Amino acid sequence: MEKGTINILCKQFKIKEEVINFVNSKEKLINKKFNGIDEIKEYNQYKVIKSMQEARLSSTDFSWTTGYGYGDIGRDKVEEIYAMVFNTEDALVRPTIASGTHAITLTLSGLLRPNDELISITGSPYDTLQKIIGVKGNQNGTLLEYGINYKEIALKNGKMDVEKVLKNISNNTKVLLIQRSTGYSDRKAITIDEMEEVIEKIKSKNKDVIIMVDNCYGEFLEKREPTDIGADITAGSLIKNPGGGLALAGGYIVGKSNLVEQVANRSTAPGLGKDCGLTFGTTRTTLQGFYLAPHIVSEAVKGALLVGIVYKELGFDIVPEIHDTRSDIIQAVKFNSPDRVIEFCKGIQNASVVDSYVTPIPWDMPGYEDKVIMAAGGFIDGSSIELSADGPMREPYFAYYQGGLTYEHCKLGVMKSLNNLYINNLIDNKKLTQ
Repeated sequence: MEKGTINILCKQFKIKEEVINFVNSKEKLINKKFNGIDEIKEYNQYKVIKSMQEARLSSTDFSWTTGYGYGDIGRDKVEEIYAMVFNTEDALVRPTIASGTHAITLTLSGLLRPNDELISITGSPYDTLQKIIGVKGNQNGTLLEYGINYKEIALKNGKMDVEKVLKNISNNTKVLLIQRSTGYSDRKAITIDEMEEVIEKIKSKNKDVIIMVDNCYGEFLEKREPTDIGADITAGSLIKNPGGGLALAGGYIVGKSNLVEQVANRSTAPGLGKDCGLTFGTTRTTLQGFYLAPHIVSEAVKGALLVGIVYKELGFDIVPEIHDTRSDIIQAVKFNSPDRVIEFCKGIQNASVVDSYVTPIPWDMPGYEDKVIMAAGGFIDGSSIELSADGPMREPYFAYYQGGLTYEHCKLGVMKSLNNLYINNLIDNKKLTQ
């Protein structure tokens, strides 16, 4: 890093020079890994471009419709492109899907009927989904209230326990849920190779069971997606990876046409399905974000690696480890202290381009049992493909870093977060100057 850049960081961002030097020195340890990330990015970029060309995307597809949304060719084109990229029969991609949790809820409630059984085969799912199922919080409107049976199979040494899964599948088992990402846990994201092996074994004995993947935070991390290796249906958020930082809102569901149809009927009404629903002029930004997504995701992954190596070298446990295969954009750091989590998140917020002056504090966030601190200052409110970090206020006090539209912004976030810990004596300061 040249002296002029160091001066800007010191004088304008108030970062200590020893922090800058430490981050620069650790960056050198991961530079070679960037080549592998760029290779995946290039492959996925060509996949997206080819799908848009095959769909004969036209400037006229960006036009508005009103009312019911009949004949919205842009909406149909978006869903055609998503289906091609994810190698599926059909897709439902709508700005009216409020979040990834909403997309997953639509999918589960569209597929499951009273007395059906849902099994989570990656252990306890993400906090918000636990409330949707009904294992936490009140029962109003949950799957359990509607008579859906639920079980979960814990991971075994960080892997799906396929033998136990097979033993637990019954005649009532309708859907097996795989959560790809780390979530608020201490496990690695589930890789595509791991999924493929498990899905193949399950389908060989239970071909009719539906395998659903919560794909949030995982899109474009690898050359293949869950639907390339046998998953029947997948759901995710447009303000995470596939939105590329431009999608204003929304979620997606991709998979077999009969399954997507059931979800579409839940999202609007039986008989209306995918034929209704406005896109409110979002088609252009949705597709432009999708076009940029492979590149944006690669920048975020590089940023996650930098977070990982910096805090690993300071003695903190991290998930995933530096040399692990990454299958989501999240880098978890185990801080063992609420003060460290708070100061880390303050640093990420202070590095943001929007609301950088705001101080995040733990609060009772809807959908969560514990107080959550969330640093998020993006152009799209709540966009976790943009520079962000969060964590529940519970032991062992993990902070979960994700996103960053440019690597340089990720690096600034790392330096600001570390600077906060340094000046507040929350790390072994001697390690920065050794």
